Amino acid sequence: MSSIGKRLEQYTIKRPQEVLLVTVEIGEEQDKVAIFKGFSSSLMRPTAFDPEVAVIPDEATIMTVDRIASPYNPESPRYIQR
Repeated sequence: MSSIGKRLEQYTIKRPQEVLLVTVEIGEEQDKVAIFKGFSSSLMRPTAFDPEVAVIPDEATIMTVDRIASPYNPESPRYIQR
């Protein structure tokens, strides 16, 4: 079975009009990850250049997933669902 991060990436491939903004907890640290058109990128930490390196590791706990209309504008995001 694929990881939750891969499943969220697959979701965005099928819905290119959406950006997922995922808040995760990895150990003691929180991270925000943007997922768009099948790619994940951390908004708080460096993201590996290798797309095979999971941005959301299997041990991460997902706190929230916000669905945002694309294109994503951090100044005024257009939420579809929070």
